[in-house]
Parts: sequence; C-alpha cells; structure tokens
Amino acid sequence: MTSASPSSPIRRALTDGSILAGLLFGVYLFIVVAPAAGTFGFDAYAYWRVDSADPYGATAGGLGAFTYTPVVARAFGVFGSVGWLDFLWLWAAVQVGTLIWLGRARWRTSLALAAFPPIALEIYHGNVHLLMAAAIVLGFRYPVAWWFILLTKVTPGVGLLWFAVRREWRSLAIALGGAVILVALSLAIDPAAWRGWLDSLSATAGGSPLNQFSVPIPLPIRLAVGGAIVAWGARTDRRWTVPVAVTLGLPVLWPSGFAILAALPWLSRRA
Repeated sequence: MTSASPSSPIRRALTDGSILAGLLFGVYLFIVVAPAAGTFGFDAYAYWRVDSADPYGATAGGLGAFTYTPVVARAFGVFGSVGWLDFLWLWAAVQVGTLIWLGRARWRTSLALAAFPPIALEIYHGNVHLLMAAAIVLGFRYPVAWWFILLTKVTPGVGLLWFAVRREWRSLAIALGGAVILVALSLAIDPAAWRGWLDSLSATAGGSPLNQFSVPIPLPIRLAVGGAIVAWGARTDRRWTVPVAVTLGLPVLWPSGFAILAALPWLSRRA
C-alpha cells in the first residue's frame, strides 16, 4: 500500500463535498434568488430584445443594453421573432447542452463543471461565456469559431497569440482575417450602427454601477498577463492557457466570466 492510498478516500470526499456544495449553490440561485430578485436571464434579455435597426438604444449598462458589434446585433436580431419566455428557456437549454458537451458527456465531469459557481451564475444570467469556451475548444481545429469571440467581446482575441507564436499563419488568417472581412462588410453596409456601438463603449468607459461586482484589475494589465500566459503556453504546447488568457482578456471580468474556464477539462485531457 502506498502512502497516498489512505488519503485517497479523503480527497474523494472533499471533491464530492465540493461538487455537492456547488450544486446546492446553483439550486439556491434558481429556487430562492431568481423569484426574489427577478434577474434570471438579465443578459439573455439584451440578446432577445436587440433591434438590428437600432441595437444601442437602451441605456448603457442597464437592462437590455446590447454591447456587442453590429455584426452580432444583426445575427441576434432574429431572436425577437419568438416570445421572451420561449427564448429564455431555449437559450438556457443551449447553455446546458454546451456545458454537457464541454464535459464530454461524462456525468461526473459535467456535474463538476455545473458545481463551479461562475457557471451557475452564467446560466442564471444567460451570457455567452460558455459558448466562448466551446468556441475555444473548437477553434484549435476550426479557427472560424474565433469569429464568435472576436465579434462579441473583442478583447479576448488575445488568445489568438497562440497561433501567432506557433506560426500557424493559416489558422490565424482564418480566425482574424475572416472577422476583419465581416467587420468591413458590416461597416460598408451600416456605418451608423458602428458609430452607435462606439458611442455605447464611450458611455461605459468609466464603468457602470454594475462594475462594483467585477474584478478590479484594469484591462491593460489583464491583457498583458493573459498574453504572456498564452505565449508561454504556445511555446510549451499547453492548450489550457488559451481559455485562461481569454478569461483575463474580457472587457469587464464579472464572476460569471470565469465560466470560460469550462474549456479546461477538455483541453487538459487533450494535452
């Protein structure tokens, strides 16, 4: 018997206890907080109500404020064709399905991911961080998946340093060049929407009341650290550094933004 054997049951108990505690947090969030606060789907609501003709009309930082590029605004404009509650539950189903896929359909891995509090918050608010995690995983084989990241949050594109450092120029051209082409076409078709987007970014440049819940580290510092991490990972073949860098590169790092780390189990296992 090795010296590690006696501690194995303890480690397993701690792991199972942590998963149970995380799942209970999720249950509390949806059963207790949601009815009292009425904020279930706060971010998803902005995706549903966005008007592709005037996507940035809502008060910056408030309910329904849309902050992504006009390319995404036009794509998300179709969501309003269904009822709000129908869209909310469909969006939640997509998030849960993505979570299961990121867990590679292994029930224990999926449960462990679901027990990670930022993921519960992510599904509660209905943001796109889990979809970004899936895009990172897919992006190693299909660089076109990076378009979603670049055209929504933009600055997490720091993760593309992976391709640059490894001199994988074809993948970098597909990921970055394709997004640039889409932006150029959108800018030519609807320049007013891009002015509105830039105005909305200026309006929130100093932060919003909700920023009190974000990680108080300036974006330039986070981008520098994230860039260094992914550059090191690219040189040493550590794919898990990409979701770490992308998380650090978020324009505003909310607690739910750490849901991007749901890509770690897949990429760590791949390595």
